[in-house]
Amino acid sequence: MTDVVVANAVGSNIANILLIIGISAIAAKKLVVDKSLIDLDLPLLAISTVLFLGIVWDKQITFGESILMLITYIIYLFYTILSKDTDDEKAKRPKILIKDIVFLVLGILGLIFGAKYLIEALIELSTILNVATGVISITALAIGTSLPELIVSAKAASQNKPEVALGNIFGSNVFNTLMITSVPGLFSVLVIDDQTFNIGIPIMALVTLLFVISGISKRIHMWEGAFYLSIYVLFLAKIFNWF
Repeated sequence: MTDVVVANAVGSNIANILLIIGISAIAAKKLVVDKSLIDLDLPLLAISTVLFLGIVWDKQITFGESILMLITYIIYLFYTILSKDTDDEKAKRPKILIKDIVFLVLGILGLIFGAKYLIEALIELSTILNVATGVISITALAIGTSLPELIVSAKAASQNKPEVALGNIFGSNVFNTLMITSVPGLFSVLVIDDQTFNIGIPIMALVTLLFVISGISKRIHMWEGAFYLSIYVLFLAKIFNWF
């Protein structure tokens, strides 16, 4: 079942760009890419993706590779925090309350126990539908884990806050690439199933490149959003062998 981890991360990254950015661009009619995103987030997303592609070339993620990705994410996190410590952010920060810590702990516990039942449900569902768990993970599970990003980005886009809509996806994709795959890899070698390796990973690399190019152009127009959605439909068709 270790194939679920990578399939979910790859599928979530694809859904974040093609589905969420696609819908957000259509909702806003045009997303303007902030300069700070171009200068900082775009290169970091590109670097993390290239690192990930280099690691999964042999269809597995080992303990040493997991450590490398974990260290890379920590560096990314500190670099992002320090780089974005602008004058506006130096204003009085809200205090961390006890209830915030309680909710954080409850959330972590919920994820731990929920993951157990999620894996069992995936096995059961794959048996009923006679579909590989990797296929379900890279599609249905990935869309489910991307729903929070969809809500945040679509709402931000409709309120003319493209920097929030786009920044949300940049951060989520880097987190998926470096953290979601590295932490489980500390406990077991992660194996990548054939469909994730042959279809999912190449599509992720392609759409990340398209996303970076769109970011450099400083605009993501409505027609680009529609194009993103059409690619996502094609991705689903290839995964499920519709044609």
